[in-house]
Amino acid sequence: MSSPNDGSFGTAASRDMLERAFDIEKKSFEIIDREAGNHHGYGKLEWPIVRRVIHATADFDFAGEKGRMLFHRRAVESAFSAIKNRCTIVTDVDMVLAAINKKSLADLGLRTACYISDAQVAEQSKKAGKTRSEMAMRRAAGDMQGGIVVVGNAPTALYEVIKMVREGVARPALIVGVPVGFVSAAESKEELARMDEVPFITNVGRKGGSPAASSIVNAIMLLYKASSPSSQSSA
Repeated sequence: MSSPNDGSFGTAASRDMLERAFDIEKKSFEIIDREAGNHHGYGKLEWPIVRRVIHATADFDFAGEKGRMLFHRRAVESAFSAIKNRCTIVTDVDMVLAAINKKSLADLGLRTACYISDAQVAEQSKKAGKTRSEMAMRRAAGDMQGGIVVVGNAPTALYEVIKMVREGVARPALIVGVPVGFVSAAESKEELARMDEVPFITNVGRKGGSPAASSIVNAIMLLYKASSPSSQSSA
């Protein structure tokens, strides 16, 4: 009989836990598909992203009118190209970064950057009279080139990224902009949705946040892995 200290117990327990987690996620997606109905006109690569946001937030408004997700016509295509080139993913806050799947990042060879907690950024923000979120985005200008920028909390960060794009300071492959809140959150997303210079994924209204932002990135990475030739050949 296996003891708790031998390798067989740990392996079996871990495998059982993973299987249970997979079953719960699968059932959750089935419930979402059933309750969401006809997927509200999203494309075949867009709905899995919306579904994962709903799964992370338990909020169907992301597929409805109040919080509907909006996709630039080249959003997923541009994200896939950036991932293929082993881009950097820049986040506005540590909470978004923490929730991005580390195994997917490692599998795809992607780097991450978040400067919100950087002491130099904090000092610069005081001197410039700007928010740390704005200065953190400026600090990440080099990381943004051909990368994916993910804003889940700070509207000021999203406004700053939009400004940087229009100034020619940064050219990310994709901007994921879903800041949450009552002050400028909806307005910053409206501004992003009017852009055509850079592909984007955003949503309508005040809803958003770290779970929504990170789940968008996690869904994109999973879609990329599922669509890559190596995944298909090993399936």
